[in-house]
Amino acid sequence: MRSKIRSLLLCAAVALGSTVQAQQTKKVPRLGYLAAVSASADAPRLEAFRQGLRDLGYVEGQSILVEYRHERDLQRLPGLAAELIRLDIDVLVAVTTNAAQAAKKMTTTVPIVFMGVTDPVAAGLAESLARPGGNSTGITNVAAILTGKRLELLKQTEPRISRVAVLWDPKAPGSIPQWEASQDPAGKLGLQLYSMEASSADGYAAAFKEAVKARSTAVWVTLNPVANSNQKLIAELAIENGLPSICARSDYAENGCLMAYGPGYGTEGKDGARYVDRILKGAKPADLPIEQPTKFELVVNLKTAKRLGFPIPRPVLNRADKVIQ
Repeated sequence: MRSKIRSLLLCAAVALGSTVQAQQTKKVPRLGYLAAVSASADAPRLEAFRQGLRDLGYVEGQSILVEYRHERDLQRLPGLAAELIRLDIDVLVAVTTNAAQAAKKMTTTVPIVFMGVTDPVAAGLAESLARPGGNSTGITNVAAILTGKRLELLKQTEPRISRVAVLWDPKAPGSIPQWEASQDPAGKLGLQLYSMEASSADGYAAAFKEAVKARSTAVWVTLNPVANSNQKLIAELAIENGLPSICARSDYAENGCLMAYGPGYGTEGKDGARYVDRILKGAKPADLPIEQPTKFELVVNLKTAKRLGFPIPRPVLNRADKVIQ
């Protein structure tokens, strides 16, 4: 009897030891997070992304590990992408087109989930939206598609506007299609566009002065890494130069832009977390269709309107999802 009991205890101990060992050796997923913007500018999207992970049951530092890299110097992105890949990450999250392209150049095997990308097909990140075909997928911000709507909102707010400066960065692959997509709707609205090119924050003040000299009466700010990291500066320069501004994301309006129209930050961040979860559970980026946002929000900053002496018509205010008093 004693021998039988000892055998049973030995078997139980072996089984318990195997279970403990399996738990100890189970690999905790590791993510790399590469953003081509400052940490402060990325904060709303990053918090939504982290909340999305929590909603899916992940506990950062325990059941998932995340290595963060925020970099405003675009030349350093490839090196940072390579650095993250060397950490044996399971998924590389890339924020903005510049970061996604840098990641794509560094690996053809590590899955990439991108956010804040204007045109993933034109940027060489995917073969098509429905079938990405490579190692990257994610969410597009449809910034170029919405250019016409933003110009239309400017015109509705002040019908006398006839010349609009477009602040864009020729060195940012996500900014270029926004500038190009502005041409056709501007013509239909009877607007003349002024190309306001700037690839660094140091060039913004001069760019605004030149726009005023060109008789621009409003400014539309394209999404790009430099602009994303300098929202307050852009808003102040627009006010100082008497130019009502329309931007592509709500945080711009919260930082002083007169109006903003585009998809919400929170939705994008949580969608990014959802993609990561699906890949960690075995899905391949090549088979995950790239999603486009379907909900958009209009934000109006009445503080800025007051400083500009620029009244916002009641119909526009009534359509706003948020009004900053």
